[in-house]
Amino acid sequence: MAMDAAEVDHLAAERASAQFDVEEMKVAWAGSRHAVEVADRMARLVASDPVFRKDNRTMLSRKDLFKDTLRKAAHAWKRIVELRLTEEEANLLRLYVDQPGYVDLHWGMFVPAIKGQGTEEQQQKWLPLAYKFQIIGCYAQTELGHGSNVQGLETTATFDPKTDEFVIHSPTLTSSKWWPGGLGKASTHAVVYARLITEGKDYGIHGFIVQLRSLEDHSPLPGVTLGDIGGKFGSGAYNSMDNGVLRFDHMRIPRDQMLMRLSQVTREGKYVHSDVPKQLLYGTMVFVRQSIVADASKALSRAVCISVRYSAIRKQFGSQVGGPETQVLNYKTQQSRLFPLLASAYAFRFVGDWLKWLYTDVTQKLEAKDFSTLQEVHACTAGLKAVTTSATADAIEECRKLCGGHGYLNSSGLPELFAVYVPACTYEGDNVVLLLQVARILMKTVSQLTSGKQPVGTMAYMGNIQHLLQSKCSVSTAEDWLNPAIIQEAFEARALRMAVNCAQNISQAPNQEDGFFERSPDLLEAAVAHIQLIIVTKFIEKLQQDIPGHGVKAQLQNLCNVYALYILHKHLGDFLATGCITPKQGALANEMLGKLYALVRPNAVALVDAFNYTDHYLASALGRYDGNVYPALYEEAWKDPLNETVVPEGYHEYLRPLLKQQLKLSRL
Repeated sequence: MAMDAAEVDHLAAERASAQFDVEEMKVAWAGSRHAVEVADRMARLVASDPVFRKDNRTMLSRKDLFKDTLRKAAHAWKRIVELRLTEEEANLLRLYVDQPGYVDLHWGMFVPAIKGQGTEEQQQKWLPLAYKFQIIGCYAQTELGHGSNVQGLETTATFDPKTDEFVIHSPTLTSSKWWPGGLGKASTHAVVYARLITEGKDYGIHGFIVQLRSLEDHSPLPGVTLGDIGGKFGSGAYNSMDNGVLRFDHMRIPRDQMLMRLSQVTREGKYVHSDVPKQLLYGTMVFVRQSIVADASKALSRAVCISVRYSAIRKQFGSQVGGPETQVLNYKTQQSRLFPLLASAYAFRFVGDWLKWLYTDVTQKLEAKDFSTLQEVHACTAGLKAVTTSATADAIEECRKLCGGHGYLNSSGLPELFAVYVPACTYEGDNVVLLLQVARILMKTVSQLTSGKQPVGTMAYMGNIQHLLQSKCSVSTAEDWLNPAIIQEAFEARALRMAVNCAQNISQAPNQEDGFFERSPDLLEAAVAHIQLIIVTKFIEKLQQDIPGHGVKAQLQNLCNVYALYILHKHLGDFLATGCITPKQGALANEMLGKLYALVRPNAVALVDAFNYTDHYLASALGRYDGNVYPALYEEAWKDPLNETVVPEGYHEYLRPLLKQQLKLSRL
């Protein structure tokens, strides 16, 4: 079954109207031609393999879904080994399989934890086993009673010098490990975080490698109680992951299974610090947060791709009697909601690429024992994680609404994408907690400005405090807002003035902590302003690079301006209240934003084509490359298990008696 050719030809016409080379834009998005080629190869490999089928995922029971996840993970590993894939290729293959499972935490948290916190001897023992999947690991930190407050964890690891062992114990119900992915059913080992107690003293939270299940029959070891915590939000989605609960009853592990790169317990029970600086742990933190920001751009770009393509196909209203209806994508209301999300996808991609560079830079500095940028890096990565994940979660839901009623169908791909993505706002640091950490560093930086200490990195602009506190925006026409220097200064002035205002208000409180507590909502907004400045800055810096390809740079410039002016429009109150711009200049920014939407419109479909996603990866009847939307929706409907029988189960038991008025009525 196919749509009328004229309907489907809309996408072909949209692509023909593009004012840039799509293949070159793919390179700009992916980072290199090599990256495009590898991604193409891995995406096709997954899409062509029937084992990786995903169109029925939302219809499976929880048990069947988990078994399907195990099957896909095993098959993916088999293909990785058979084809001798590189690490880059293997990572992309797992990405395109697109099903949360235990391998995510094994590679994303368990292995990095041992790399970052284990001694060379421990790495030589455990990493080869993990790399070959002879053990499966997870990351057991969060507990039933504590998540963001890591220092409040209750699980204990008490050293027993008589046996040279640590005794791992869960003293309370709330000390149960709760949420670790892969823990519920798959993992054989975990890096467990517990309070280290030796010689009667509590030395705080440390990591321990703990075997949980037998390598012979997968049964829990003595002293270990564990299982799955139950179904989660959405159909399919994160229910493919076996998030787990874990309790210990005085379980014993050898002393050398404490991760000992930064500190050790001797055979006699003495607690000693190693010569390795604890700041080296920041390298792992930056790596994890960089990955989360990269994932935000992937999830957001998927949702935008679906919504843009469908908006080009869908027609509603707007015609004279008997004439053609209007493409939804032509409505200004649709453009004003959708194009900022398109621009955000590109903005998050480029700031994510910059974070990869930052990870390399931080690692090199840490190895040279240069810790001068750590505070700034912590603020930058924590804030970017918080802002990009919150914006992406909101944007996926907005894309669903932009697709009208059909967006609510599982076959649109959007409900499951949303349900899979929203945990990112909480894991690896609750977003509000992270932004308050950013705010603390901002307040500390402001307090040091009078001492002559110059801020570094993404906070360097704060050293220009005298100018930014007094600067006046020079915009007099709408076109002035296309000047990157003007945009940059407006965002710098807003961020600095909001931070300074917070600092001044806190200084009037009886003490600093009370002031911080009372002003925490304002501090959150100041932190967001600082992070949005970073995103805008990195987009502008991207445009200063050599960008090959016909028309590519011009389109990226449009998207950069859309992102910046949309943020200005959304937070106009901040810019006005701090005196960074005038109401007239705000109106001119909105005027320019409308003009920019008109420039993006002819290129919208081609701009999402540049994400280079296969139909298999998008998993959306609405986002199909060929635009054959309505037949796809129709065909997907008939796959639902409810349609396996014409007459529903329960008809003879419930419907027929009701229709025939044969229900027995009880007397009151």
